[in-house]
Amino acid sequence: MTTPPFSATAAYRQSAWDLRELLPDATEQTLSERFDEIRTAVEHFERHRSALTDSLTVQALVDILQEYEAIIEKAWILSGYASLTFSADTQSPENLNLRSRVQEFLTGIFNRILFFSLWWRALPAEAAERLLPDRAHHSDARHFLEELRLLAPYTLDERSEQVINLKDANGVDALLTVYSMLTNRLEFELEVAGERRWMTRDELMRYAYSPDPDLRARAYQELYRVYGDDAAVLGQIYAHRVRDWASENVDLRGMGSPIAVRNLANDVPDEAVDTLLAVCRENRSAFQRYFQLKAAWLGMERLRRYDLYAPIGTSDRQVPYDDAVRLVLGTFHDFHPRFAALAERVFSEDHIDSEVRKGKRGGAMCSTVLPPITPWVLVNYTDQPRDVATLAHELGHAIHSMMAAEHSSLTQQPSLPLAETASVFGEILVTERLLERESDPLVRRELLAKSVDDIYATVLRQTYFVLFEREAHEAIRAGSSLDDLERIYLENLSEQFGDSVEIPNEFRYEWLSIPHIYQSPFYCYSYAFGQLLVLSLFRRYQREGEAFKPVYLRLLAHGGSARPTEILSEAGVDMSDPDFWRGGFQVVEEMVEELAELTS
Repeated sequence: MTTPPFSATAAYRQSAWDLRELLPDATEQTLSERFDEIRTAVEHFERHRSALTDSLTVQALVDILQEYEAIIEKAWILSGYASLTFSADTQSPENLNLRSRVQEFLTGIFNRILFFSLWWRALPAEAAERLLPDRAHHSDARHFLEELRLLAPYTLDERSEQVINLKDANGVDALLTVYSMLTNRLEFELEVAGERRWMTRDELMRYAYSPDPDLRARAYQELYRVYGDDAAVLGQIYAHRVRDWASENVDLRGMGSPIAVRNLANDVPDEAVDTLLAVCRENRSAFQRYFQLKAAWLGMERLRRYDLYAPIGTSDRQVPYDDAVRLVLGTFHDFHPRFAALAERVFSEDHIDSEVRKGKRGGAMCSTVLPPITPWVLVNYTDQPRDVATLAHELGHAIHSMMAAEHSSLTQQPSLPLAETASVFGEILVTERLLERESDPLVRRELLAKSVDDIYATVLRQTYFVLFEREAHEAIRAGSSLDDLERIYLENLSEQFGDSVEIPNEFRYEWLSIPHIYQSPFYCYSYAFGQLLVLSLFRRYQREGEAFKPVYLRLLAHGGSARPTEILSEAGVDMSDPDFWRGGFQVVEEMVEELAELTS
């Protein structure tokens, strides 16, 4: 047995991350040097404009593309530093100024090199095919160029594309920054054990998992009281986001629908996404049955929406950060030593921000800047069991990036639906490890229920966000009001839960608090895609054991260097087959059945 990649005596402590690998500091001298370096590279690159003709050689195109990639890498270092600094403290004026300044500078840079991708997309098909590098020696370059061609039918002239970039930087992107600033500054007041406390959203939401039903209700009521107070402003931001999305992509570019924009970016056929959403919708009863069982365990006739994530055990268990890190790394090590070794790099290189601080971005994320650099992970760790799964999830993202680090910066990152493959798999590994160690039926029931809670949140909840988005985008374009959107959202919840869950009226504000529908419209189906995909893959792992691991590792190592259909086909997956997605729900049904048996 190989040695685990962590010491028995070393302690893992919550801390902020170290960004000096990207920039030593953000002084004026450092920024000016980086800006000048990028400007010089762009000036040299612009000399290629006159050489971009049908007579260009394949090798000349490869050389030009390498220069293009070098500029992109320099830009991503700057962008990564500014974005991660802002995430660490969204309330700092200096951080906001740095982020805005870098965004403005890079918008100008990207506009100057835009001519290359526009030329490539505008080439006649025969000329483009002749210039494609061979797959054996330049597979990353070839795939990147093939991906660019997917956008050819929707690309405008150079001046229009430049105007759109400027419009985004000073318009909708700025508006989304305001949304982040508004929501990350919010504070919530809650009485706990007789003491009134002010807290962040992450701190407040830990009480949604409390064994006290009154405390759960008051936590949600406070959450949506605060969001409700800003509903008019947040609703206006969303409406403008939606109109901007459709005006650019549907009206100007001619894409078929608002969600088709995301599907094209993900390189997933519209039909496959429609199939995924339809299968999730038709199988919502699996979770509705679970919620009925959960109500009985909690001694309720029917769950309230407040009770969705209520623990079914009597203990309010906490998992110290050090224990969580060791559990995750140990579990990863037992699956494959390389998994643990890669994950441990995040800690040893101080690339994790795990503290809870006012002003820090909420939730969790993983940010990959360049292939050779270990990704950065952000979590808000509050010692709750669910935080262990979140830690495993984000480290899974980091592992996925590092597994694909041999690829180009232009092809390392997988499309969004495949981006959840390692993260969700990591969560399941940790849950299985906990179940293996537990023989008490009641504790096993608690662990299984927690797992189903998480799968619900990843599959059905995210699917219904997207179903809401489809309807909301259409409604906003038709002139619907904020009240209309609130009604649509409540109807969305009613269909999702059926008779299994009571929906209090304040949940009409829930959609205002979902950053993804603002920042990345229709992003959320990627979670359902990834979860159901991984459930199917994990079932194969249980059947095949060691024989499965090379297939899975190859899948991760592809990163974004091939089309999703090709990557999944190599792993034996057909994303257009509804029975494939139904297979994931069969796993859920088996888990719910086991829970029912543990109860009887």
